[in-house]
Amino acid sequence: MGEIWTMGEMLVEIMRPKAGMELFAPGEFVGPFPSGAPAIFVDTVARLNHSAGIIGGVGKDDFGKNILDRLKKDGVNTDYVFESENESTAVAFVTYFDDGSRKFIYHIGNTPAVKVKDFDIKDIGSPKFFHIMGCSLMISEEFKERIIKAALLFVQNGAKISFDPNIRTELLGGRTVNELLGEVMDNCSVIMPGIEELRMISGMDEIDDGINKLFEYGNMEIVALKKGSQGCSVYSRSQKIDCAAHIVEAVDPTGAGDCFDAAFLCGLLDDKSLKDCARMASAAGALNTLKLGPMEGDISIENLNKLVGLE
Repeated sequence: MGEIWTMGEMLVEIMRPKAGMELFAPGEFVGPFPSGAPAIFVDTVARLNHSAGIIGGVGKDDFGKNILDRLKKDGVNTDYVFESENESTAVAFVTYFDDGSRKFIYHIGNTPAVKVKDFDIKDIGSPKFFHIMGCSLMISEEFKERIIKAALLFVQNGAKISFDPNIRTELLGGRTVNELLGEVMDNCSVIMPGIEELRMISGMDEIDDGINKLFEYGNMEIVALKKGSQGCSVYSRSQKIDCAAHIVEAVDPTGAGDCFDAAFLCGLLDDKSLKDCARMASAAGALNTLKLGPMEGDISIENLNKLVGLE
């Protein structure tokens, strides 16, 4: 049924076509593009030839069709996607600025994106990973509890928890990061934060101190630290691996981190070394930036091999 599963928001993204266009100003948008961090992640897993599934919700409308058609085409199991007859699919409007920052307006809270079908964990098979996105935990308290409940069921069924903090300040709603992440961190085996997310979660300013803090969690096995143009560093309890970034002419950075997560976990499932997992992850993130749209990059095993020469 699926080696890697995720649960979270499914939405379409409607974007400004050029950097620096404010959302409040009249002007062009492009899209809709299938999106939502969990959906970008799981679609990449499937494109890298690993079985994958998503638990989530969309409206039974054209935007929902946009998302489901893409996921199904790429081989994602969507059996546990709820299709609402009465509510519209979630939407995010996004713009980028020349310094790399971005701004979102979300229409998500009262949509099927925060609703899911009930499922029997026995029907899922023997999953290897259940991947959680921090942005999914921030949408509502009820949705967070549903995700954590699902995660614990997956753990009981033999899966490990992987986690991308993916913090969206627009969704925090005055809550602290640690209020949201406690149970996830207690059960997490693989975490893939950015530098600022590491500082927020660990409470430490220095990277090494933050990494050491994360390894105080008993289940933690791997920390893959994303460092943007500086590449990434991967830590286990016994080693540290540095990996340079792939220099490309980025068109759209949306979803690069989600693709990084997917390729890293696929590398682990393929018994790659941590170095090669990092190289695969960095390559997937780079490939995804070459086209406009959060999951439009031409990611495949063949293209990863061309970029980094992995066998």
